[in-house]
Amino acid sequence: MTKVVSVSDAVAQIADGAVVTVSSSSTLGCPDAVLAAIGTRFDDTGHPQGITSLHPIAAGDVYGVKGMDHIAKDGLLSRVLAGSYPSGPSSAPMPAIWKMIVEDRVAAYNVPSGIMFDMHREAAAKRPGVLTEVGLDTFVDPIRQGCAMNDKGADAPIVERAEFGGKTWLHFPNIAPDVAIIRATTADDRGNLTYEHEGAYLGGLEQAIAARTNGGLVIAQVKRVTANGSLRPHDVRVPGHLVDFVVIDPDQKQTTQTQYDPAISGEIMRPWSSFSLAEHGVEKVIARRAAMELKRGMTANLGFGISAMVPRVLLEEGHPDAVTWAIEQGAVGGVPLTGFAFGCASNADAYVPSPQQFIYFQGAGFDMSFLSFLEVDVEGNVNVSKLGKKPYLTAGCGGFVDITAKAKTIVFSGWFEAGAKIGLTDSGINIEAPGKFTKMVDEVEHVTFSGKRAREQGQNVIYVTERCVIELTRNGLVATEIMPGIDPQAHIIGPSQGRVQVAENAKVMPKALLADAPMGLTL
Repeated sequence: MTKVVSVSDAVAQIADGAVVTVSSSSTLGCPDAVLAAIGTRFDDTGHPQGITSLHPIAAGDVYGVKGMDHIAKDGLLSRVLAGSYPSGPSSAPMPAIWKMIVEDRVAAYNVPSGIMFDMHREAAAKRPGVLTEVGLDTFVDPIRQGCAMNDKGADAPIVERAEFGGKTWLHFPNIAPDVAIIRATTADDRGNLTYEHEGAYLGGLEQAIAARTNGGLVIAQVKRVTANGSLRPHDVRVPGHLVDFVVIDPDQKQTTQTQYDPAISGEIMRPWSSFSLAEHGVEKVIARRAAMELKRGMTANLGFGISAMVPRVLLEEGHPDAVTWAIEQGAVGGVPLTGFAFGCASNADAYVPSPQQFIYFQGAGFDMSFLSFLEVDVEGNVNVSKLGKKPYLTAGCGGFVDITAKAKTIVFSGWFEAGAKIGLTDSGINIEAPGKFTKMVDEVEHVTFSGKRAREQGQNVIYVTERCVIELTRNGLVATEIMPGIDPQAHIIGPSQGRVQVAENAKVMPKALLADAPMGLTL
């Protein structure tokens, strides 16, 4: 008997009060047709009511794939836990899920993506929840917000501190899924799933197992169906005995604004010359200085923002494969993509399921991480997860907390001041007009990274800006390298109101960073 059914028949099986886990990363792997059908069923019948949705990584975007917004309805959604949420520019309308959160109409939590995957694994094996050091002294910790994004979330805590083996841990009790909604490329009638057009495996297998071992339901959205026996066993990523229903959406997008690109799914390899290089400007200068921390043969993690430009710097400098990049969606090697395709890679060596990638990240198996910042405070704390005035401009923490918890070396990149007018010449940086405000503050709005814990663990942390390189020391933030053309007092100490001091032996960075031509980077 075939497991292929209509999408309306599949979602009709979701009960009121169900815990529903969704595999997605923005549009990458998003089972959007199933989420849309849940919203339509609720509009037509008033069911399902009061569901909890789990999203290790965000479902949907603000560029045409609604994802989470399909179920962001009063009465339908009562609680949401997500590693990240749809985000976009201030010119885009606020997503419906964000409206529910800021208006306190849903109990909402931002849980690090790796911990979200850990929660599924522990619930699947029926162990007593996640015990982890990831998130201590950050907004994840109950001594701060305990992951809560609003009052409703704070009123129903999901994490507690626990003492075990002489150490302090964070304990996340199990939240077992009743329904898993996942996506693949191809299914046979038995429900075996392959991912040949997908840009990542994400966590579909683990989410399906968690639902199955807890007596739940698994719905798989696919692009197409093939005959039984035509799928190679080694290609099947989710076996059919875990799948209850298969629904077909032949128009599912591969990722945001991309219908299908075989280079994203590793079916073809692109010539290195086909990748666009970073546009010359201040952010490229910052990325260039960040890239100078690398050595040939390293494995490095990469985040969004300015940091995402670092691989393009290596391409321009003639080192396309000198470093192995690892990103949280699962790609290893190749070139991580930017823009709408962020979270994907081309020319990857392998695709690792996200839960396994996060085990690697949480254990600090990589050499270095390149991440960005919104603001940094005098303790070295970093905020990337909350902007109170315009919350949907940030997606939340994603895998940031998992990655930084134990990382040996972290290179944060960002602007020293917001809105400063800066000119670039071959001889130096020219501050033509000061910024609206400094990114170096007394206290960050949200602690996504704990400077205190980093010092305790002996992590090497630097912050690269358009004016200087700052080191996190036991005496605070100290600029140890200065960009050519920058006056330390006028452009660093003054604007930061003394929050950043300048080392007596601070050196001037090479002018090659500023040139329009390649800088001559050697690794």
